[in-house]
Amino acid sequence: MDVYTEKDVKGKGGFLKGKKVAVIGYGSQGHAQALNLKDSKVDVVIGLNKGSQHWKAAEKAGFKVGTIEEMSAAADLIMVLVPDEFHKDVYETRIKPNMKKDAALAFSHGLSIHYGQVTPGKTTDVIMIAPKGPGHLVRSEFVQGRGVPSLIAVYQDVSGSAKQMALEYAAGIGSGRVGILETTFREETETDLFGEQAVLCGGVTRLVLAGYETLVDAGYEPEMAYFECLHELKLIVDLMYQGGLSTMRYSISNTAEYGDLTRGDRVISEDVKDEMAAILDEIQSGEFAREWILENQAGRPVFTSLARMAGEHPIEEVGKRLRALMPWLKEQAAVKDRD
Repeated sequence: MDVYTEKDVKGKGGFLKGKKVAVIGYGSQGHAQALNLKDSKVDVVIGLNKGSQHWKAAEKAGFKVGTIEEMSAAADLIMVLVPDEFHKDVYETRIKPNMKKDAALAFSHGLSIHYGQVTPGKTTDVIMIAPKGPGHLVRSEFVQGRGVPSLIAVYQDVSGSAKQMALEYAAGIGSGRVGILETTFREETETDLFGEQAVLCGGVTRLVLAGYETLVDAGYEPEMAYFECLHELKLIVDLMYQGGLSTMRYSISNTAEYGDLTRGDRVISEDVKDEMAAILDEIQSGEFAREWILENQAGRPVFTSLARMAGEHPIEEVGKRLRALMPWLKEQAAVKDRD
């Protein structure tokens, strides 16, 4: 996999010089990417729905803000940062009819392109710049003079400069300070969905809940179960994040490491890996994408029901009580409007 840094990006006179970038959406990624580009001297405007809760915040940050239609018509590069499920409608009804003939289209996740929800014209450059971190981290690392790595990909290169544009955008948000990695829309989409479903979100949450329920069912106090199966997870993940599995194992006790090495395979067995392979098959075939598209078209009945039940699990109430004992967690929180 090719890796690029700022020295490889030949944006003479500044990144995306002479280009107007319209960031569509001003949520987690939208605000972070827009602010970083602005600080990198890129000409950035913000496209939002009329009445958006983010309109005033974007104006206060110094951006020119207009409707999605207005900003799409003004831009040379349109970065779509609304949620995936809205891409098709936003593109078909608001961006496509208004964008300039030679304007380029960009995304930070490949789902809507890879699964055919958005079908750009054959004369449009289509690129992806996907920071490997949430918006608050993309912004905070940039402000501190660092950066978050980004993936870039080119889906259509009509102008012959699509890759250069992706590199300059990635450098503009700070990724050139650490590393810009080239991939494809297919690879980014399928690996991202798999990671979310099998490990980072679906896998980890179910492992936490299974451990919590096992201890509580065996008669241990819920607070003890919360600390051991959820709260301390951050300590372990931070060690892995900083130095991989070996650094984590080096840092924990010998007892903990022996338990890891001798019991881990009993929890994550070959049956689990078989199920992971089945999940990957659903992603590769498009089955998951079709299911998610239909779920949205139906008004999200399954999503809403499952989210409600998950929010009502006893671990959430126990956690809320325990986190109240640790006020520094709220002070450090990336999400400020919870608890």
